[in-house]
Amino acid sequence: MARDVSDTTPIGARSELVEWIAEGEKPREMWRLGTEHEKVPFYEAGASPVPYDGGNGIRALLEGLQERTGWEPIIEDDHPIGLFDEKGGGAISLEPGGQFELSGAPLKTLHETAQETAKHLDDVKAIGDRLGIGFLTLGMSPLWTRAETPVMPKKRYRIMTNYMPKVGSLGLDMMYRTSTVQVNMDYASEADMVKKLRVSLALQPVATAIFANSPFTDGKPNGFLSMRSEIWRDTDKDRTGMIAFAFEDGFGYERYVDWALDVPMYFVKRDATYHDVAGASFHDLLAGKLAQLPDERATRSDWANHVSTLFPEVRLKRYMEMRGADVGNARHIVALSAFWAGLLYDEVALDGAWELVKNWKPEQREQLRADVPKLALKAEIAGRSVQDIARDALSLSREGLRRRANLDGAGQDETKHLVYAEEIVASGRTPAERLLERYHGEWGGSVLPAFRECVF
Repeated sequence: MARDVSDTTPIGARSELVEWIAEGEKPREMWRLGTEHEKVPFYEAGASPVPYDGGNGIRALLEGLQERTGWEPIIEDDHPIGLFDEKGGGAISLEPGGQFELSGAPLKTLHETAQETAKHLDDVKAIGDRLGIGFLTLGMSPLWTRAETPVMPKKRYRIMTNYMPKVGSLGLDMMYRTSTVQVNMDYASEADMVKKLRVSLALQPVATAIFANSPFTDGKPNGFLSMRSEIWRDTDKDRTGMIAFAFEDGFGYERYVDWALDVPMYFVKRDATYHDVAGASFHDLLAGKLAQLPDERATRSDWANHVSTLFPEVRLKRYMEMRGADVGNARHIVALSAFWAGLLYDEVALDGAWELVKNWKPEQREQLRADVPKLALKAEIAGRSVQDIARDALSLSREGLRRRANLDGAGQDETKHLVYAEEIVASGRTPAERLLERYHGEWGGSVLPAFRECVF
């Protein structure tokens, strides 16, 4: 997330929180895709981490990009911590360990997503080359320990860093050493949101499996194909997971709001100050009874910022965020968006996807979520392999993209962006498994070649 929201409109009742989410509803013709991806920077000389300060650090990278793109800086305590495109809506932000994130603009077609991704990577590489910085296409930093990983100067991350060890053993690894790609998608109504959320929650482990790409930690194989996904299982159970209540009768905006209200807060921001209220209840802030800030009442900013600190496998704001996939190369990034666009933005495909998952029991979905980080396409649910389910889901997605009939300048539709994922599923070998083969083969038991071969 590039910027915390600024809206001081007071909130006086739970119903206003529900209305805030409902305001995200859009007619089909206004549906867009917003693709986000993170990437780990490194110094090409020595494969070492890139600190914030210094003549060729993260700050210099941001300043070079500002000059090249003309985007506006996001400043915190005199530190540039991101950039935003006032005209297009895109933004660049820093994750806690220096992971460089593009939050893409809301775009109509996957062709535009591919162009946006390519333009961003061209810009980043142009400045990175000048500074001796490269960027990894892996879902987790493969070499440096947590202690060796740099820390970015963002106040909200200090609060999270202090809180994470209290609620899980791997939250700091999530913050400082992982990289993801996600796609943000719209809904037309509460019923449309419910259907899309259920389908995408159930299939999120399938997306994790297809795009598994984080098999190395601390310079060696970590025993998982998506270690990034495994890390999320022991980060903070209050705010992560498969949110099984989304499948219960009567689920809708109100039930999601009630869950969000019960998740402990991290901070309350007033002007430029982040007040550490980690573990406190938003209920208390709503009632003006927050012990740390007894005179404060909740605002729309507080709610938007709190919702942004919830991390289920699919997150609901005023749009929906698909959060299951490791990052990879440019084709990988766009393929993730293609997978979900084909399934969720075509009614026939969405109906077909629901048929795939509707009979799965809560305990089966949870077991799949637990199995996929290690087994990926070889995991099973309800007597079927994830590879077979992925093949069916991709077929539905392809037909959905075909019916969208968005053509590029060469007359090709959006199905071309799905080929990367289709090739993975057809082979049964995830990106992580291909990397492990190289590690045990021509890489000679070293992850250092990844800093030459797994780069943008």
